[in-house]
Amino acid sequence: MDIGNYKAYISAETMMGPNSVRILAELFDKYPLHLAPDDRILDLGCGKGLTSLVIAKETGARVFANDLWISAEENGERFVKWGVGEQITPVCEDANNLHFEKKQFRALISIDSYHYFAGSKGFFQEKILPFMKDGGEVLIGIPGLKDEYSGCAEELLSDWLGDDSYMFKSPKFWKELIGGLVL
Repeated sequence: MDIGNYKAYISAETMMGPNSVRILAELFDKYPLHLAPDDRILDLGCGKGLTSLVIAKETGARVFANDLWISAEENGERFVKWGVGEQITPVCEDANNLHFEKKQFRALISIDSYHYFAGSKGFFQEKILPFMKDGGEVLIGIPGLKDEYSGCAEELLSDWLGDDSYMFKSPKFWKELIGGLVL
């Protein structure tokens, strides 16, 4: 994936955190998805739809762009403007209460958002897995720590990361919480 193809879309208007296109490119390079146009992908926590645009263009698959904070109407207008309105369905639902058909998605992608809503035991198995087809693929890119933060004052972590410090976990933590391969 050539990140340069998306330079025109990367702006203060479309970004809600770190460069999601770069994170997505790194995941696609390491874990390429081989999808058909009739496959469906859930972009969970898509923000202003930048990742959905890239996913649609790079995979050719149908994308369901879900975010709680950005309205489906706002993202829908952006997708039409970007020329992918027919390929991306905007959705505005809480990740804890999704209303999709069971076994609908061939892939789930979540870039810099999963840690906001999925840090509880059983979330993946109860709230996400029912919507995934057998053999489906999951790509999650989140901030974290190489190892669990221990042996130092908790205040240091919160001073560095602010109110979001509780979300920064190690790959080991996520592997135990989600199961499967986590790198």
